[in-house]
Amino acid sequence: MAHYIAKRLLLILPTLLGIMVLNFLIVQTAPGGPVEQIMAQLTGEDTNVTSRMPGGSASDTGASAAQINQSGGYEGSRGLDPEFIAELEKEFGFDKPLHERFLSMMWNYLRLDFGDSYYQDREVVSLVLERLPVSISLGFWTLMITYGVSIPLGIAKAVRDGAPFDLWTSGVILAAYAVPSFLFAILLIVLFAGGNYWDFFPLRGLTSDYFDELSTFGKIKDYLWHITLPICAMVIHGFATLTLLTKNLFVEEINKQFVLTARSKGISERRVLYGHVFRNAMLIVVAQLPAALVNVLFTGALLIEIIFGLQGLGLLGFEAAISRDYPILFGTLFCYTLIGLVMHLIGDLTYVLVDPRIDFETRET
Repeated sequence: MAHYIAKRLLLILPTLLGIMVLNFLIVQTAPGGPVEQIMAQLTGEDTNVTSRMPGGSASDTGASAAQINQSGGYEGSRGLDPEFIAELEKEFGFDKPLHERFLSMMWNYLRLDFGDSYYQDREVVSLVLERLPVSISLGFWTLMITYGVSIPLGIAKAVRDGAPFDLWTSGVILAAYAVPSFLFAILLIVLFAGGNYWDFFPLRGLTSDYFDELSTFGKIKDYLWHITLPICAMVIHGFATLTLLTKNLFVEEINKQFVLTARSKGISERRVLYGHVFRNAMLIVVAQLPAALVNVLFTGALLIEIIFGLQGLGLLGFEAAISRDYPILFGTLFCYTLIGLVMHLIGDLTYVLVDPRIDFETRET
């Protein structure tokens, strides 16, 4: 196992490098970069120039839309001073060749230097740390509730396969699966957050404005009060998927010959179910937990964050992609990819923990 872990750790670096190279080429060569966006603002397409320019005011640019000089290389550059465009390129680091920019970025990332945001005048690390508690809250509670309910329910459905309990719960689960999480979130807001019916829960944010003034118990209550509706909206879809997966895996294992043999030896049904079937059936479910955690933390909560006004990592990455804020975009991509690769390794190790009979050392590669 040690050899397998070492080999997987050594593969992380080239895999990470390949993913970063591919995304860097796609993003950097795509139109609509930060220089083009600044030029579009200066030529009148967006009047809010200074809020998007890195560390300066309109008077610092040395150019205006009234200038009639023309510079090649950028669509929409007509009317802007070529020297000003060159200054913009230098400010954003685009005066260097593509490969130099990439190597410089990766060297900084290896030193955990992710730079500063183009438009927010803050370090990328501080922005990520500021948004991280929201994503951790959403991801942790979603996974705990989803796994805590879905696995027992899936086992109960498998044991009662074809019974009325299995049929009516399947109907409820399939109906829940058919409802997108964002639509269910809107329904929850309408019903319980001051819509047309009740006003039980807050509409936006993770905590109240007076959170710091509350007692310890009050802070816990306020936090749970705010997180209830977003968590319910996120759980509904994954709950249905995991429950049906658990049920199908258990049904498949229950009908195998070794289960019939165990029952014929007089072993109790509970021991057969949890001592023999559980290990094999839960192999896929448990091993998917690390990857599910990464998905919920970084991508799965985007629409929920937007609907409930939660400033999480998903919304941060989305905003960076829209505004072409490359330091945030590539910094978060680097972290997400690295964490994802490590989690895949942890997922493989989880297989061994669930079923020690699995040996990756002897597996053919």
